[in-house]
Amino acid sequence: MEFRDILAISGQPGLYRYIARSTNGVIVEALVDGKRTNSSGTAKISALAEIAIYTETEELPLWQVFEKFYAYTGGKPTIDVKSDAELLKKTFGDVIPDYDRERVHVSDMKKVVSWFNILVNAGMTDFRIDKSEDKKDEE
Repeated sequence: MEFRDILAISGQPGLYRYIARSTNGVIVEALVDGKRTNSSGTAKISALAEIAIYTETEELPLWQVFEKFYAYTGGKPTIDVKSDAELLKKTFGDVIPDYDRERVHVSDMKKVVSWFNILVNAGMTDFRIDKSEDKKDEE
């Protein structure tokens, strides 16, 4: 499972893996239960690879946020998405100390925490998009 194939669909809970195009949209597979469905071409579909979190200096791609969470939790799911707002803010601040406190809302934190937990529970351990960076580092 590649991070670039993971999608969020507006109005539908959870995350989905892109399978193929269909005549009316895209075929996706839910990460939670593995059920395949056709998502309409009119649905708002966002690839997680294109989402970023605001920091004080730049936008941090979501895959890097997830890597930081993975290191913070030791590869285990993080706090419950239903935790109180103060615990969410504290945890987010521990993981990303320079996140923009004006533009990153608690609802955004809940999505990030929920998505991270879904991905970890689905067995994802590598969130990087460009795996060729590893090969450059090894040279």
